Amino acid sequence: MRKILIFGNSGSGKSTLAKRFVEREGLAHLDLDTLAWLPESPPKRAPIEESRKKILAFIHDNEGYVIEGCYTDLLEIAAPMSDELFYLNLPIEICIANARNRPWEPHKYESKEAQDSNLEMLMDWIKQYTQRDDEFSYRSHLQFYERFPRSKIMVKNNEDSVETKGEE
Repeated sequence: MRKILIFGNSGSGKSTLAKRFVEREGLAHLDLDTLAWLPESPPKRAPIEESRKKILAFIHDNEGYVIEGCYTDLLEIAAPMSDELFYLNLPIEICIANARNRPWEPHKYESKEAQDSNLEMLMDWIKQYTQRDDEFSYRSHLQFYERFPRSKIMVKNNEDSVETKGEE
């Protein structure tokens, strides 16, 4: 079974692509947002060791999987056990449009209204993608993509089809 990592800027379509793999191939799905943050306000990152244990347990418990998120530090943990990489490197304008139109994510927010209350902050975050120098940045993502030694594809627009990549 496939062992896939998907990453990119917020709003790039990571969750949408992951859901396609889950539905079509029955892969287990891990959204890194669900373990990267402590349940407190304001948000604070969970200790990396705590996240590492959860990621490794998920991989151990699933023959095939798709893991998605924007956290290069967490993706690095899963990379040695993963076979494929999809970097959704879409233009910022597309990411913003996707974020504005995203459906409610009940595993992250108690309501669509709560999700939308963070929209302006998310827009600013998306716009800073190429200027940041952290584990969520364009620079970090590109370096991770370049280092990955197995099958990989970079998606630069919504028209690129990744549906059959790796099935040949």
